[in-house]
Order: sequence, then C-alpha cells, then structure tokens
Amino acid sequence: VCLFLMAANVLEEDSMEQDIESPVTFHQPKLPKQAREDLPKNINKECAKRKIQRYVRKDGKCNVHHGNVRETYRYLTDIFTTLVDLKWRFNLLIFVMVYTVTWLFFGMIWWLIAYVRGDMDHIGDSTWTPCVSNLNGFVSAFLFSIETETTIGYGYRVITDKCPEGIILLLVQSVLGSIVNAFMVGCMFVKISQPKKRAETLVFSTNAVISMRDGKLCLMFRVGDLRNSHIVEASIRAKLIKSKQTKEGEFIPLNQTDINVGYYTGDDRLFLVSPLIISHEINQQSPFWEISKAQLPKEELEIVVILEGMVEATGMTCQARSSYITSEILWGYRFTPVLTLEDGFYEVDYNSFHETYETNTPVYSAKELAEMASRAELPLTWSVSSKLDQHAELETEEEEKNQEDQNERNGDVANLENESKV
Repeated sequence: VCLFLMAANVLEEDSMEQDIESPVTFHQPKLPKQAREDLPKNINKECAKRKIQRYVRKDGKCNVHHGNVRETYRYLTDIFTTLVDLKWRFNLLIFVMVYTVTWLFFGMIWWLIAYVRGDMDHIGDSTWTPCVSNLNGFVSAFLFSIETETTIGYGYRVITDKCPEGIILLLVQSVLGSIVNAFMVGCMFVKISQPKKRAETLVFSTNAVISMRDGKLCLMFRVGDLRNSHIVEASIRAKLIKSKQTKEGEFIPLNQTDINVGYYTGDDRLFLVSPLIISHEINQQSPFWEISKAQLPKEELEIVVILEGMVEATGMTCQARSSYITSEILWGYRFTPVLTLEDGFYEVDYNSFHETYETNTPVYSAKELAEMASRAELPLTWSVSSKLDQHAELETEEEEKNQEDQNERNGDVANLENESKV
C-alpha cells in the first residue's frame, strides 16, 4: 500500500506539471481497490478541485442535460421541431411507423366496410356489386389502402360507384395521405439540409495563446474554413464562463462575461477565406486584466467561442462552437503561419493550423505591466519638477543677492552723509 501511495503521489506531481505546461489531462492511475480506498482523501479532493468540467465540449456540443422537465406537453405543441431534433434512428423509426399505422388503419376500415356490406359472403358472385372489386380479406384491404394512399393504382382492386361510404373514405384517405406525406417528407428534408454538418468544416485551433501584439498583451485563437464555399456574414463572439460571487453574497455558477474580440471596431465581422487569428486585447475592461502566467493555471474558467454565418449554398444560418479551458491556454506562444504565396495564388497549409511556437512574453499580468510602464515614466516627471525647483532656487538666490547689494549701497550712502555733517 505504501508503494502504491508513493506511486500515486509521483504520478500526481507529474500530472500537475503537465496541467501547467501542456494540455494533457490528468488521469487517475489504475490501482487495486484496496489501494484506492487507502489513498488519502486530500489527494482525491485536490484532483477533483483541479479538474474543470466543460460547459461546451471541443466539438461544440453543450455539456448540459435538462432534468425534471415536468411540462413535457410543450414538446408536443411544436411537434415539427421535436421530430427534426430527434436522432436519425428515432426519426426513421417514426417515419416508417407513421406510414405503416395509417395504411393499417385505413386498411381495417376498408375491410370493415366490405364485411358490413356483406362483400365477404359474395366472393365470386358475378351478380353482386361489391364496394371494392377483388377485395376478399384483410390482406387485400391493406394492399388497397397502400395503393390508395400512395396513388399507385395497379388496376386490379378498384372502388365501385355503388358504395357511397367507400367514396367518402377514399376522399378522406387521399387528403390525410397528402398531409402525412407533406409533414414527414418536410421533416426529412429539413433534417437532411440542416446546417449543423456545415459546421464540421469550420475548425478552431486546439489551443489559445497569450502573447504580445503591438506592445499589448493579447489572448488569441485561430479559426478556419475547410470548404471553398464561403460563410457569408461571418461573425465571431467569445464568452468567459466562470463562477462568480456578488458583493451581496449571491453565488452565480457559470456566469457568462463577454470577451471583446473587436465588437466596437468591427473586427468581429470576418471575411473567412483563409484562416484568421482572432485577438482579444487584455485591457482594463478585460476579465484577464489581473491574471498573470503563474495565476492562470489556478483559475477555473472556460472560454467559449462562437462562429456564426450563413451558408453560401443554401442561405441557412450556421453556428460552430468550441471552448478552451486553462490547460489549453498557452502563455508566451504564437501561432505558426499557414499562408504562403505561390505562383499566382495563396496556399493554406492546414498541417500547421494547430501548431504554435514559443516567443518572448513577460510573465506579468496586463495590470502589472501597465503599472511598471507608469513607473518608468515617473523619472521624467521628477526631472522636470527638479529643474523647476532649481530654477526657483536660482531666482531666490539672485533676489537675495540683489537685496544685499542694495543694502550695502544704502549703508555707504548713509556713511557719506554722516561724514559730510561732521
């Protein structure tokens, strides 16, 4: 057990270093049950505390499950959207079941009409006019129902003009069959043409980076489009997901804060022809204003990025999402360039899309950098003030010297007057 404890501690220290230096996630070592039970509880608590539960997964799916929904009737009020949102296997099952049930239902009614009229008792009687010719049982009634609703019409089983109830049923089944066809085919068409799959070709970089850009500390990530057909009116947004406690003591789990990626300057509206690096300047309005390199791994936060736009081919709105947790934010790195100029065109190398390289970046927070920059300007202010003070002192000395000279002159004049009187 002691050996297992030592191994667990060593693995934990290695994993903590990996969490800080690389995006490798921590996996608890597989130990025997007795050894797992004998592990110190503080180790498990620290591991649980260090693990960050994603709000949005890397593939864009939200990691939220709705439970204890009592008003389930609300799903039925919007049955069309409910059917479209179902998984394919359930959608196909409902598609087949709806048609089968309607065929069986109307086939049963056709058989009941023939049974009540007595057509079953006069099968083969040439003098008897049945409601439906050549209908001799439930199977033939079911086939006639399929032919009626799908408008196949093989010509073997036909309705006669001596059956008014059959004519009315024919009209009802034709109208209801058209409604069922429109509804189910519409659901299938919308589900096939959903723009969710278009988002599969919109890619985000695996990691986000923090480095200097134009003398300012910036948070950056990269987006790209793998298709030649462009996303029209593309725009990018970013949210910081982090728990918060208000001044009144209210705890807000998963509080959402906007991260400015160019909303006021228009840089959030993208012309996504080639991969672009989205930059967020860390200033006083940024939630990363007071976060340094040493403090970043200790933060429990998640950055959710959302790319929206219209599919050029269909005109439907498409949305792609991804997220970055603290272990996926690299401090002091930049993205490797992927765009090169060839003979008459630009080429994008997507093999380097996720690659980064290390760059010289201060480890201080943006607030600390701003304070150090302000301190660097203070000596200039001190020199100006000292010069002014020196100038004032010189003027004071000159005034005192002039006053002494004047006093001396006045003394000499007084002495001359006394001598003349004597």
